[in-house]
Amino acid sequence: MNDLIQVLGVDYFHRWMETRFPFQYGIASMTRLPHLFLQLKLRIKGIDVEGISSDGLPPKWFTKKPKTLFGEDLPEMLKVIEHAANSAIGLGERDSVFDLWRALYRDQDVWAKLEGVPPLLAHLGTSLVERAIIDGVCRAEGKPFGTLLRENKLGIELGQVHSELERFEVGELLPPQPLDRIAIRHTIGLGDPLMESDIAAEDRIDDGLPHSLEKSIDHYGLRYFKVKIRGDLEVDVERLKRIAGLLRDKVPGARITLDGNEQFRDIGQFREHWEVYLKEPELESLLDPDCLLFVEQPLHRDFALQDSVGAGLAEWPEAPPMIIDESDAELSSLPKALELGYRGTSHKNCKGVFKGVANRCLLQLKREQLADGGPWIMSGEDLANVGPVALLNDLAVMATLGIEHVERNGHHYFAGLSMYPECVQERVLKAHSDVYRMSENEFPTLRIDGGMLHVQSVTEAAFGCSLDEWEGLGEPGLPRGK
Repeated sequence: MNDLIQVLGVDYFHRWMETRFPFQYGIASMTRLPHLFLQLKLRIKGIDVEGISSDGLPPKWFTKKPKTLFGEDLPEMLKVIEHAANSAIGLGERDSVFDLWRALYRDQDVWAKLEGVPPLLAHLGTSLVERAIIDGVCRAEGKPFGTLLRENKLGIELGQVHSELERFEVGELLPPQPLDRIAIRHTIGLGDPLMESDIAAEDRIDDGLPHSLEKSIDHYGLRYFKVKIRGDLEVDVERLKRIAGLLRDKVPGARITLDGNEQFRDIGQFREHWEVYLKEPELESLLDPDCLLFVEQPLHRDFALQDSVGAGLAEWPEAPPMIIDESDAELSSLPKALELGYRGTSHKNCKGVFKGVANRCLLQLKREQLADGGPWIMSGEDLANVGPVALLNDLAVMATLGIEHVERNGHHYFAGLSMYPECVQERVLKAHSDVYRMSENEFPTLRIDGGMLHVQSVTEAAFGCSLDEWEGLGEPGLPRGK
């Protein structure tokens, strides 16, 4: 028996999902999307196994093209996924999971540059293949992701991602144990109603789940919030005032993050908006450092890592802590961002698991070596993830990286697991009863109590998901348009 790993084949299946109400973020308003599952056939240590991954394919996140329709963007997303899967098959046997990932990353990178595909989109394909490989290896080894990571059974060489980490092992820079619970950071989308009175009679939803921010706070016991801003100063200020007032009344000690949604073209423009915010007495509590944790990706990805940003931040010592999100598109993105004056980045599985692990280790090293009084931030952000695969994979990584509060919005914009047949719902409830519970309308939804989600079943599973039967998850093939 050999110790090599090889991708032998791939199958796809998908399910179209409709939102409970529109999710407005940046230039997009999402009402439906395809959720894609990728199932790899693998040979690990001479034994044939399968691994699975999945993701929703949302409009206008991987590429920000305001003039194209989703029907034009979806084929581009599918093209990068198919290319990554086919490349993985063509790579043959490799010495470790990490070695296979590195070879795939390089192949995808070269192809994307030749095709003019932006790296954030290109490596969606890489990450889906990577996750399915990790899942298969965890199942083959009979050990959860966190254990294999700390024991370095996945073969990670941190110095191959960030040279500063050359002499470190993963286990030296990650928490010794995964978290057993994670705080939910609730998304306040650009179109979300804040109060029940904001919802017109014809827009009310009768599925037993909260719609307004007011009711979501009561229903889930929320303490953390992610507030999206539009970049329209007058509109943003008035909405932020309403949010600040609501949180003052209902959530003493609330913590928030602001998501700039790439709405600003340079740091000076964002600074002008920020200084107007600071002059508003009603926003004082919201912007206080005891409440505001950081600002996420205020600058458009085309400008966010330009050298001029570093000069702008150097001239603005009172700037709030800022991190990148969409600009974290390449392995070199975080080091470049830190050099400019950003304080960190986000983790999303769609940007890469091994990349996220290396970024988390780099930030931990900064914490230990540079006690400059400022935060070094790795946040956990969402991409409207739903279970039973993508969300649980994501939670497994977040818990392993020790990210204590994570943006979660898939349960808010989608009605739990109601889109799946009863056989799937029953399997998930049985396997992950700490994560899901049956809602009053008889479908599984996240079990959020006191703003917290317990994830022990996730960290004990192979790669988050305990299911070993995929019947009912979706229709065969790729979502070619619907």
